[in-house]
Amino acid sequence: MSNRRKFLKSSLYGGLAVSTASLSSVACAPKAPLRKPVVISTWNHGQEANQAAWKVLADKGRAVDAVEQGVMVTENDPENATVGIGGFPDRDGNVTLDACIMDEFENAGSVAFLQNIKNPISVARKVMDDTPHVMLVGEGAKRFALEKGFKEENLLTPKSEAAWKKWLENQDYQPEINIENHDTIGMVALDEHGNLSGACTTSGAAWKMHGRVGDSPIIGAGLYVDNEIGAATATGLGEFVIKICGSHMIVELMRQGYSPQEACEQAVNRIVKKYPNDYKNLQVGFLALNKQGEYGAYSIHKGFNFAVKASDQDELIDAGHYNG
Repeated sequence: MSNRRKFLKSSLYGGLAVSTASLSSVACAPKAPLRKPVVISTWNHGQEANQAAWKVLADKGRAVDAVEQGVMVTENDPENATVGIGGFPDRDGNVTLDACIMDEFENAGSVAFLQNIKNPISVARKVMDDTPHVMLVGEGAKRFALEKGFKEENLLTPKSEAAWKKWLENQDYQPEINIENHDTIGMVALDEHGNLSGACTTSGAAWKMHGRVGDSPIIGAGLYVDNEIGAATATGLGEFVIKICGSHMIVELMRQGYSPQEACEQAVNRIVKKYPNDYKNLQVGFLALNKQGEYGAYSIHKGFNFAVKASDQDELIDAGHYNG
């Protein structure tokens, strides 16, 4: 390692970076760049989502179209209790959805606290494409969606309603690592033309306070894309991703020469070092993809996995994790 690289790894972000010797030895990034196109997404539900994204990518389509189509698969699955229809409600029994999307031109669209609209990622795409704004929230986001032809419908399925009523018996809001954090699908893709895009969508933390918004619709927190460098997305307890602007940090680290894997590790280390009294009880995971098709993933605790799809690869991988 060069002296400059050693200096960067020890001094970047106010000295909060730590030696990789203290990290888990589990590595997820490939040793050689993948051929484009490639798509990666969070959790095991990412495998099915990747298949839909791949149909676009294999036909030489744009990455932004691929990620929108990909995450919609998860949004439309009523059996998935943490994204889209069937998502667990807030403590008042309301399903509220958040999503954002970012394309190769660094255009971005986002919706937050959206109710009764099944596909928030497509509403976010409309915000990006059809308005001068980046984010619409609440009633305004819903009104915009209806104006664009989206249908209003009840997103609280009988299964999720039953889970909410059971929770009301004790109203315990203690997060369970790798249980409550399956609350997001984040996806980033590199298309045949060498362009990057990303999408992130969620129903948020189960039993949250009414009005709570996590990192998933926040550009720079739950998702960030710089087509010159790379893209990153996040999953887990969103408050801590927001506090470090996690996805933006990862892209900027890649700009400084870090690999996607190293950048994800540094973002996790930032949380661990800044919040030593909190990190043991929460999960955060990051994914990153650069312009060469190299990817990385890392989380605070064991249990985070991610799906990869490329011309020569289609698998679910267990991410490395902090080993402090």
